[in-house]
Amino acid sequence: MRNPLADKVVEIKPSGIRKFFDIVSEMKDAISLGVGEPDFDTPWHIRDEGIYSLEKGRTFYTSNAGLKELKVEISRYLHRRVQVDYDADHEVLVTVGGSEAIDIGLRAMLNPGDEVLIPQPSYVSYEPCAVLAGGVPVIIDLKAENEFRLTAKELEEAITDKTKVLILPFPNNPTGAIMERKDLEEIAKVIIEKDIFVMSDEIYSELSYNGDHVSIASLPGMKERTILINGFSKAYAMTGWRLGYACGPREIIEQMVKIHQFAIMCAPTTSQYAAVEALKNGDEDVAQMREAYNQRRRYLLHAFQEMGLPCFEPYGAFYVFPCIKEFGMTSDEFATRFLEEKKVAVVPGTAFGESGEGFVRISYAYSLENLKIAIGRLAEFVQELKDKKKEN
Repeated sequence: MRNPLADKVVEIKPSGIRKFFDIVSEMKDAISLGVGEPDFDTPWHIRDEGIYSLEKGRTFYTSNAGLKELKVEISRYLHRRVQVDYDADHEVLVTVGGSEAIDIGLRAMLNPGDEVLIPQPSYVSYEPCAVLAGGVPVIIDLKAENEFRLTAKELEEAITDKTKVLILPFPNNPTGAIMERKDLEEIAKVIIEKDIFVMSDEIYSELSYNGDHVSIASLPGMKERTILINGFSKAYAMTGWRLGYACGPREIIEQMVKIHQFAIMCAPTTSQYAAVEALKNGDEDVAQMREAYNQRRRYLLHAFQEMGLPCFEPYGAFYVFPCIKEFGMTSDEFATRFLEEKKVAVVPGTAFGESGEGFVRISYAYSLENLKIAIGRLAEFVQELKDKKKEN
């Protein structure tokens, strides 16, 4: 019988995150610090709006691009938060999470052989989505000494005559790194000069702890070159509602709507009604959750300092990315031993690209109580490794 499978799909590696989750689920008393999912419930007034929409029988398809009311609120939100104006009718698309927006955005923009620049460590979906869209991923290895920010020099060195899209994954998963206005201005000069496009994944934009998030789309000459991707999962604790959005030039959004139309039809109707409420009245909820995350962030950085574990200060998302190179183990070995010996799951840095070697990702989207237990176990583990190193 002939091979039923597509070669490019078979060649894609499974997510490097899942292995540890599967083990944790069957391990008694294990604590996971691996999931990038808020531990907060979706705020009640948002849930209530979803329930109300069901009670009112609003269970039909919406238009392909999304509820008009939601698209208008997305436009208003981006105007007040990042000072970018989008036409709700032609420049906004509601998607099934930010992940769908990444997928269909690349499919809409890439021809076979077009190169996609992907700074790593970064979210696991970018590279496979580029491959599935017929593109060629070109990896830019971000460096700890630059706080895992993308520099203009690194970008320029990676661009060829085949480069079409740069994925800009900030605030960053897994490092927590951010890009400030001055960083983005230097990047923007290169993008305009080299005539390429940007897919700016801003799903963690509300979780910035060093001043307000800046979108590259807000810089002169960049709105027409940028697909801005965001969603509701992280800021509003709405992961299971599966709702995101993409905003950008009309000619690109129209083609994304076409793919979305045939593959998805529309995003979940109940989620869209709930999201309208989130954007209208959710600012206070976001501020409260951001403050709680920031408290946990500061606790972790202090704990790492006390145990002598190097970690640059992350100013975004809800992850820390401590360095474990001193122990002479790979990231995978460190994470495996930590799980087996102390029953705590973290994610090897290499799950997010080879440049993540020597680091592990720890999520602080967990209660302070659970974090304290897990970090206590990490301190024990680190001390045992250091003692053993002295003996040798």
